[in-house]
Amino acid sequence: MAPHTLPWICVALLVLLASTSSVGARVARVPKTANPTDGFTAVSLDASNFELQRPYNEASGSRYSFDGTVRKLWVLSSDKPHDRQSHTSPRTEIRMEGYDYSSGVWQFEGYGYVPSGTSGVSIMQVFGGGETATTLMLHVYNGALRYYDRQLVEDNIYDRWFKLNVVHDVDGSMLTVFIDGEEKLHVSGRGGDSHYFKFGVYAQNHDSSFMESRWKDIRILKKD
Repeated sequence: MAPHTLPWICVALLVLLASTSSVGARVARVPKTANPTDGFTAVSLDASNFELQRPYNEASGSRYSFDGTVRKLWVLSSDKPHDRQSHTSPRTEIRMEGYDYSSGVWQFEGYGYVPSGTSGVSIMQVFGGGETATTLMLHVYNGALRYYDRQLVEDNIYDRWFKLNVVHDVDGSMLTVFIDGEEKLHVSGRGGDSHYFKFGVYAQNHDSSFMESRWKDIRILKKD
């Protein structure tokens, strides 16, 4: 081998090593799926823990159905509030009863489904905040799941089942949202002395005339 070719070989080797290192770095940054329920224990739930909130002038069957597996909740933008004294927007939601909490680490788990066309609506919330009514809301706008009306949590949410896990560390004032086992959001809490979970449909800004979400396999868990 001619001596003058050695520098070029060294350069080629350095380029190859740098390329390999860069690929390794990119691979390391790929999000990994996880089981967010590790270290948690599910609490016992029965029918009494699922409190339906619906327009006050509508029968439950006109805005809600449950076939033993899937809970289907829908509401119209023209509907009344859930209470005669309320000035809030229309909703059909399940308020999880019996497990209000003010400390510790709690988790909501469920499989959700949002039909195309549903928009401008909250489908899940952690109720209880300091200066606001909630410490977390997940809204749907034109097929995108968002933290309130802000940052994107998951795109293309329409017409498919997705697994949702919301972890609320009260003492650490942090909330983490997982979609299909992958962490999608990590945000600070908003204070508040007492919290509980809700899911369904609750009209927000720019709401569609008809809003619906479906849910199954709902669980509440507490960190061991």
